[in-house]
Amino acid sequence: MTDSKKATAATVTPLRKAVPCPQCERPSQRGTYPFCSKRCADLDLGEWLSGGYTISGSGDEQSSDGE
Repeated sequence: MTDSKKATAATVTPLRKAVPCPQCERPSQRGTYPFCSKRCADLDLGEWLSGGYTISGSGDEQSSDGE
């Protein structure tokens, strides 16, 4: 690689800004964004699957059985 290519590769801006991991607050990594590691991503998935997180809905929605 030439010196100019090395200099260009060193100044490439990341696609996304590193944000704190929602689980442990460490900087996020590109391969597991927005998490810092696969472990933190798996912990978050476990919370969703166990019902630890909920999305509230509005009370005026009709039920799916037509009542």
